[in-house]
Amino acid sequence: MRVKFAYAVSIAAAVAMLTACGKKQDGEAGAGASAAAASAAPASEAIVVKIGHAAPLTGGIAHLGKDNENGARLAVEEINAQGLTIDGHKIDLQLDAQDDAADPKTGTAVAQKLVDDHVVAVVGHLNSGVSIPASKVYSDASIVQMSPSSTNPAYTQQGFKTTYRVVATDAQQGPALANYATNALGAKRIAVVDDATAYGKGLADEFAKTAEANGAKVVTREATNDRATDFRAILTKIKSVHPDAIMFGGMDATGGPFAKQAAALGIRAKILGGDGVCTDKVGELAGTAVQNLVCSEAGLALSKMDRGADFEKKYVDRFHTPVQIYAPFTYDAVYVIVDAMKRANSIEAPKVLAAMPSTDYHGVIGRIAFDDKGDLKEGAITLYDFKDGKKAVLDVVKM
Repeated sequence: MRVKFAYAVSIAAAVAMLTACGKKQDGEAGAGASAAAASAAPASEAIVVKIGHAAPLTGGIAHLGKDNENGARLAVEEINAQGLTIDGHKIDLQLDAQDDAADPKTGTAVAQKLVDDHVVAVVGHLNSGVSIPASKVYSDASIVQMSPSSTNPAYTQQGFKTTYRVVATDAQQGPALANYATNALGAKRIAVVDDATAYGKGLADEFAKTAEANGAKVVTREATNDRATDFRAILTKIKSVHPDAIMFGGMDATGGPFAKQAAALGIRAKILGGDGVCTDKVGELAGTAVQNLVCSEAGLALSKMDRGADFEKKYVDRFHTPVQIYAPFTYDAVYVIVDAMKRANSIEAPKVLAAMPSTDYHGVIGRIAFDDKGDLKEGAITLYDFKDGKKAVLDVVKM
């Protein structure tokens, strides 16, 4: 997450100068032009500052991407309604929302577009497989990138100073699921399936590592893809090795049909999944088979957040749809970025970036403070099963 922010609409000359600069100089010019815009603009005239948001708004998990965007938009609208002043200037926040289609190549192009749009910071991306390649673009531009939902540990382990996240990681989520499988379910023989994405495979790897350390045996390890719809060949093979439990690393768009087809084949082993499948929509996709699913979220349940009920009411009143999963996290991510702007007393991206490590913010999701990699110092994993097609909290594991 890094450099540049929007400048007053009235200073078109500064915009033209920025577009004429090369990539590295563009970053430096962007900061300078923003500062010039702030000093040149009358105190009564609001300066437009863009916060980027990137998530899939098309494709099989567009409902999750829109949920993330809604959370960020709700925060931007609230902050504008309350009034924001930085360094004596009124600020008009704008959400620069982009569709990355959950695709790494598209995501990288979107990241460059947000850099070119001179955003002050980015909330995104949703998927680890998109956040990781996009992070190099933001790093090169010195713009803060704060993911609300990317859980692959590698995202914050690349040595970039710009990568942050407001969720726990799969190094915590995978073991929590594995401990449940081996301890609560008593599973000794486990089948592991992933969708071959950075998220799905990463989560499955962490799960398998802990399950084996706990004494369980991975009796088969299978891979599909994140666009698959027919899992019968994989499930037939799994059925033949008689597992006590099945771990599925993927999203709800594939996890729901996977569970439904498993039930149709008479497989009774409990199916375990991560936050990608842990949505109310998976109940629609899996049908009655969702009763055989246990899943996790890399954070507290909305019902367990101190301000969760208030957030849920505001969200539903504004968007007339229920919260899917990570909207509270994108909401808080925007507030954390604005908090850094206030502490830096600046709308310059490098200064906002410099303020980020000292963050200590109490939001809807709880306390937000970061370690030296940009991961949360305090996290939680919530385990769920399903009652009448809806998620019900099983347990909360504090990390």
